[in-house]
Formats: sequence, C-alpha cells, structure tokens
Amino acid sequence: MNVRTLWHQAARRFDHLIDLLVKLDALLVYLFLYLPIFVLVLYSFNAGRYAFVWGGFSLETYQKVLHDPEVAQALGNSLAVAFSATLIATVLGTLLALALERYRFRGQRVAEGLSYLPILIPEIVMAVGLLLFFAQFFRPSLSLLGLDLGPLPTVIAGHVAFGISYVMVVVRARLQDFDRSLEEAASDLGARPWQVFYRVTLPLLAPAITSGALLVFTLSLDDFYITYFSTAGGTGFQTLPLYIYFLQGRAGIPPQVNAVAALMLLISLSLIALSLGLQRRGR
Repeated sequence: MNVRTLWHQAARRFDHLIDLLVKLDALLVYLFLYLPIFVLVLYSFNAGRYAFVWGGFSLETYQKVLHDPEVAQALGNSLAVAFSATLIATVLGTLLALALERYRFRGQRVAEGLSYLPILIPEIVMAVGLLLFFAQFFRPSLSLLGLDLGPLPTVIAGHVAFGISYVMVVVRARLQDFDRSLEEAASDLGARPWQVFYRVTLPLLAPAITSGALLVFTLSLDDFYITYFSTAGGTGFQTLPLYIYFLQGRAGIPPQVNAVAALMLLISLSLIALSLGLQRRGR
C-alpha cells in the first residue's frame, strides 16, 4: 500500500469525522432551540397546581383557560390590536413598496434606509423611543384637545410602526419580479390607471400582500416590548403576552400560563406556515 492510498484513506476518514461532527452540532442546536418548546407544550397538559411542577397528565388546564374571563379579555385585546395594526400597516406598507420600487424621487435612499430601521434596530430601542414619543408628544397633544382615548390607540400605533416595514419588504420582493408588460397591455386596451391597478396590479400582488399581512398579524399577536412600553406598563390594558408576564407576580404561577403560551405558539406557527405558502404561490 503506497503513500497516496494511505493519504486518501485518511482524508476519507477525516471527511467522515467532520460530517459526523457537523450532524452532531446541528442536532445539539435543534435540541437547544426546540427542546424548551417541547417541554412547554408538555407542561401545558400539567394537572398540578403550579406551572413548573408536574402533577400528571390532564386537559383541565385548557378547560380553565377557555373559561377564564381574564384570558378572554386579554385575547380580545390582542385580536383588536392585531387586526387594526395589520389593516393599517398592510395598506401603508404596500403603498410604500410601490413608491420605493416604481418611482424615483429626491431623498429616496434616505427613505429606503429609514423604512428598514424597525427591522434592524433592537425592539427594546424602538419600544423606548415610542414611549418617549407617546409620553412627550402624543398624549399631551390629545390632552390639549380634551381627548383621552386610553392605551389602545398608542398600542396600535406602535404595532403599525414596525408592521409597515415587514409588509414593505414582502411586497417589494414581489414587485422586483413583476411583469410590467401586463400593465402596459391593459393600458393599451384602454384601461385607466386606477383600473390597471385594481384589475391587474392588485390581484397579482395579492399573495404577497396577504403574506405580509399574516406576518404582521403574527408579530403583533406575539409582541411584548412595544405593547408594554406603549401602555406605560401599568394601565390595566393587557394583551396575551402581557397577561403571561403579569402572572409572574403571583405567589405561584398557575399551569394556565403554559396552556396560553402553547395556544399562542400554535396560532403563530399556523399563520407563519400560511404566510410562507402564500409567498411560494405568488412566485
């Protein structure tokens, strides 16, 4: 056996060892990421009195959640904020994507850079900035007008502020592959600009717009920092994430917190899967 053969055998063994190490590393990463979620779902069926002490398997926790008025109120607040913020952010984000992709104007690069900031900057930074804006400008302006709308408008405004960017990114990605000849053909056939937009552009962008809306709805439903700071942290207005957070202040955390978290996880995963499906369909 010559040196070259020994070298090739050693190289193959080394490649095999590297392959095993990469697979082991991937397995450990996935365990680190998803094992806590598995434990959360498992403990959502806990029959014990406390969230972190296993007392047997039971569906009673979910029954308590479904009949808990505090959970129902928090869920209603979450849905009201998510639906409102999604509707506003979807309209504004779509218009922003069309403006950045279809038109050229002074300061476009600055506007484009600013539109990505809510995605790039840490959420806590944006939440503190919104708190200062609401406390120093928004609420005093309403007070001067004799209005006191409560925390709901500020929470919706905070969610719209970060939701616009996500819709813009998804819709703009679709616009980059958009066939403009279809719009030109409609114009040549006598369609007016608004008819071209309504009958040609909007239907072709519908999967991307819906995907962006579902993404914003999911993020809004799960958001904590912006919601907490937009309500000043103590107004009594609670969404589901805030409800889970304030449960920590009780003497013993009840197992309902695991059930609520598991339900939110299921809803979020379903919406994300639907969003990804619509993006693939729109390609």
